[in-house]
Amino acid sequence: MAGALYLHHPSSLEHDTGGHPERADRIVAIERELASREWLGYRREEAPAATRAMLEAVHPPDYVDAIERISESGGGMLDADTIASPGSFEAALHAAGGAVRAVDALLEGEGGPTFGALRPPGHHAEPSRAMGFCLFNNVAVAARHARDAHGVERVLVLDWDVHHGNGTNDIFYGTDEVLYMSIHESPLYPGTGALTESGAGPGEGYTVNMPVAGGSGHEEWLSLVQHVVVPIARSYRPGLILISAGFDAHRDDPLASCRLTDESYAAMAAAMRAVAAEVGAPLGVVLEGGYALDALARSVAATMQSVANGNGAAAEVPAGPPAERARAHFARWWPELS
Repeated sequence: MAGALYLHHPSSLEHDTGGHPERADRIVAIERELASREWLGYRREEAPAATRAMLEAVHPPDYVDAIERISESGGGMLDADTIASPGSFEAALHAAGGAVRAVDALLEGEGGPTFGALRPPGHHAEPSRAMGFCLFNNVAVAARHARDAHGVERVLVLDWDVHHGNGTNDIFYGTDEVLYMSIHESPLYPGTGALTESGAGPGEGYTVNMPVAGGSGHEEWLSLVQHVVVPIARSYRPGLILISAGFDAHRDDPLASCRLTDESYAAMAAAMRAVAAEVGAPLGVVLEGGYALDALARSVAATMQSVANGNGAAAEVPAGPPAERARAHFARWWPELS
């Protein structure tokens, strides 16, 4: 059956982090909101588990073994912020597997877009290190699968979580096979993602970091999407677009200080839907952060509605200072920004 696809799995609720901000209640809140909206017309499917080969395309085997062993032994703290429980390895397998299943659905003509509401999130996970609430880098596993299994030459990942996705950044820093673009608050955890961190070797210019100051809101973020992300996407012409969608830049979120609203996410999603259609690239969304439960649930729904139906389109906003700085810096690699 074709059409928009929502991926979930019960194991997401078994990744037990106690009273941690990244907790099972996030999924409960999202699904309560979506149920009240009749799932926005999305068909629902349980996410499969990622295979070892899928994970090991990004993470070394001994790291995968270590996460499994820690979970099986009862769990524990992986760093000051990141918790494993007995159910965490299974949840992480399905979180990565859901991102892979989304890629398969998108690239095998099953329709689209896709939204994966699975946890733990992934964009902070480095190849051999869990951090920032993340165990496996779900979007990186999915992007690598798109290349290895489907032969997609160019994948674009837009990360709009308020925290920089250092793991995804580092995994693809030296390649032009994946264009990683991140809008994030700075200074803020994890302290990476400077404008000048722009890739290395064949990947120079293919890491596009767009830091914004605390207090930045709708116009600053949408301006970066409209005046930096969209023109670069037009030039890059990806065969797949994935969004690492954190919702913690929302004005209600307790872990950061940006000022986005539900409508901001709808507008950014609509812009990405439009450019995906323009370049002929399928579009998938992978859940990252977002810790104010009501705001998270509403913003997820707004994003899902926008990528599926185009609702939430906004008039073009002026290119504000963050966008002008990014355009000036990245024009050497992307002349469309000049």
